[in-house]
Amino acid sequence: MNPLAALLVAVGYLLGSLSFAVLLVRRATGKDIRAEGSGNAGATNVLRSHGKGLALAVAALDIAKGAAAVLIVRLATADPRYAAAAAFAAVLGHVFPLYYGFRGGKGVATAVGAFGVLAPLPTLVSVAVFVVTVAVTRYVSLGSVLGMVLLPPVAGGLFHASGAVVVAAAATAVLVVVKHRENLRRLAGGTERKLGQK
Repeated sequence: MNPLAALLVAVGYLLGSLSFAVLLVRRATGKDIRAEGSGNAGATNVLRSHGKGLALAVAALDIAKGAAAVLIVRLATADPRYAAAAAFAAVLGHVFPLYYGFRGGKGVATAVGAFGVLAPLPTLVSVAVFVVTVAVTRYVSLGSVLGMVLLPPVAGGLFHASGAVVVAAAATAVLVVVKHRENLRRLAGGTERKLGQK
């Protein structure tokens, strides 16, 4: 047991709880992004409600906080179990943020940042799947789910990532799918909004 590393995993959750969608939209417009559009505190809802500039800033900061959560733990230990735990903790914080009544986003950008540090090549494959899926279908939700669901088998099967990283990626994928359950229902019913559609 490494007490400092365990404490820094908790710090990862607190970092993840910083909702940049809420903070930036409130600063720019005085509005709560969770009361607009889909109600989701994430970059896609910011894009639809407030445009590309603010959405890109939110996405970049969400990615950065995921990466920071893992990098901070690596200052204390080289044990991959703690870094993997910090990655999941950051995503959990984004989805259930302590500072915002546990009403957050869906965790994809934060996961990209965290696993981009933990498992760069598998994450790159997942991002490529996301990009291709969105380019072909225009469904951000579908791209997000496919990219995250593929991350654990790609990390473990193709790139031989540590067991801790694969478990954290699998837990993250489950969380992302659960958060997208309404999107998946709409996809099945043909009512999901496409990228660029108001």
